[in-house]
Amino acid sequence: YRNAKVLILDEPTAVLTPQEADELMVTLQMLAAQGTAIVFISHKLREVMSVCHRVTVLRDGQTVGTVLTQDCTEQQLAEMMVGREVSLKREPRAVELAPPNERQPALELRHLHVLSDRNLPAIQDLNLSVYAGEIVGIAGVDGNGQRELEEAISGLRQPERGDIRLHGELAHIPSDRYTMGLLTDFTVAENLVLKDINRPPFSWRGFLRPAIILNHAIDLIQRFLIRTPSAKTRTGKLSGGNAQKLIFARELTRDPGVILAAQPSRGLDIGATEFVYAQLRSRRDAGAGILLISTELDEILSLSDRIAVLYEGQILEIVPAAQADVNQLGLRMAGQQGAAQ
Repeated sequence: YRNAKVLILDEPTAVLTPQEADELMVTLQMLAAQGTAIVFISHKLREVMSVCHRVTVLRDGQTVGTVLTQDCTEQQLAEMMVGREVSLKREPRAVELAPPNERQPALELRHLHVLSDRNLPAIQDLNLSVYAGEIVGIAGVDGNGQRELEEAISGLRQPERGDIRLHGELAHIPSDRYTMGLLTDFTVAENLVLKDINRPPFSWRGFLRPAIILNHAIDLIQRFLIRTPSAKTRTGKLSGGNAQKLIFARELTRDPGVILAAQPSRGLDIGATEFVYAQLRSRRDAGAGILLISTELDEILSLSDRIAVLYEGQILEIVPAAQADVNQLGLRMAGQQGAAQ
């Protein structure tokens, strides 16, 4: 509209359905053909491969290399980004799931109504069950009630009405790791015991036990591959990927029966994302029920056993992930009927 000659786009498809993203790619190709110079910043390799002529890969703030997209593959780009072979594709389950009526529910949402900060309906009459040993993905364009749903389940927002039933301890992987999951001025060791700071062995008769807290942190740093100068480093100095690993370490070592994972790979590189996926699959296989809230459809398809489409605070349909069609899901995410047009 402004006849710009240079466009810089940073994650431009974050709030778009697959169909809308495809339309944007066509528009960008048309602008490039007309002489517009476009810088396209994205971690979505499929989009990079479809629209870009050249790709420069950055790692740890440094240029790894520049390649022509016609001369490389998504896998090669991923390896350049991480420095090793990596895969985010859907993996077959080691053990097939029993039918829902033969499994125990881990999380039950019944006729849930939640208001937004503006006192408007954000979640409306939502019904959903997550069973032990499965991942249920909530797919939807950002702003359709995901944040309010997350806050209601985790106890950060009071529902207007309805029931939330947890069958087991809840682990919360928050959508905003810095404001909801960490105290950035506290050390790594302190953040790793935030939820158990008043319990043995970390405290005794009201006094903290620093040596035990430090040894606990060193153990988790090694087990979860958290890259930090030391356990006494302030958490605000960690990278996004390592901050997320810290949250996973704290939450998952408490042996939860229910895991609420909201936008778990947002802002992470491919290596950290691979780690997140492996952790969620491992906990699912160990019997936890996981509710995955994500605006990344590829992530939903890669991890979920069942997919629920959320639109304007309501679940429009629930489908087995193995039978899910990207185009149909995209239409439903836009509020349209699930019939290709």
